[in-house]
Amino acid sequence: MSFDLHAYLARIGYRGATRPSLAALAEIHHAHVCAIPFENLDVLLDRPIHIETEAIQEKLVVARRGGYCYEHNSLLLQALQEMGFDARGLAARVVIAQPPSVPPRTHMLILVLLDEAFWIVDAGFGGSTLSAPIRLLADRAQQTPHGEYQLQSLGEEWLLCHRRGGEWQPLYRFDLVTQFPSDYLMANHFVSTWPHSHFRHHLLAARYLPDGGQVALENRRFSRYGAAPTRQSLDDLRALYQLLHEAFRLGMKHAFYGVSEEEFVTMMMRLEQREESGLA
Repeated sequence: MSFDLHAYLARIGYRGATRPSLAALAEIHHAHVCAIPFENLDVLLDRPIHIETEAIQEKLVVARRGGYCYEHNSLLLQALQEMGFDARGLAARVVIAQPPSVPPRTHMLILVLLDEAFWIVDAGFGGSTLSAPIRLLADRAQQTPHGEYQLQSLGEEWLLCHRRGGEWQPLYRFDLVTQFPSDYLMANHFVSTWPHSHFRHHLLAARYLPDGGQVALENRRFSRYGAAPTRQSLDDLRALYQLLHEAFRLGMKHAFYGVSEEEFVTMMMRLEQREESGLA
């Protein structure tokens, strides 16, 4: 199966021009993060995460599921390249949790060269992901539809920061070395199977809203950000399952990538039992 650009654009609801331009890049980036949620259900279900073009297209486009960075940004990169953008994949070290030592490169992002300028594109960093391209410039605050970001120069590397509560929060650091499918294959396997991976111990979901808001989920804690922010904890796992369909627009009925209510409830009970026993 070859990449179906028309199906991808229909999935994100984009009807604009497909010629490479900054306007098209920004609109596609925004449409993607508003339509396709970030989520890690398959990791928690012990399903393999396939990042080949056909698998990602079937899961995120046809089955209307979401995914994490290797799925989101591989899909977006393929679409941009099909449209004629000069785009390539990069890798980043996640520092949002302020690790005591240099972490491995476990995040994928995209670099686009357009009109003799470099742009950072990222649709797969959960609740802090970009919702618009930002230009590769140091120490300049750049506004997106869902927050303000800034890049800092670290010599041969760059640090992406997100403004939260009036302060700049470091997200990840990266260089401009092109990554290849084999690089992502190895990193994806590590992130999805390493026993201490954050994705193996927490249910995570996030989707941006077109009006500048956001919905986010961590385990049972559901948050809605925007003009009237709300937070709630869901005691009923079946209601939580329904929330994934309604608020995050996750397709759950696909023959291969679907998730039944019983599968979900069993997964969450196992996850919470591990946490209670101190194995998480």
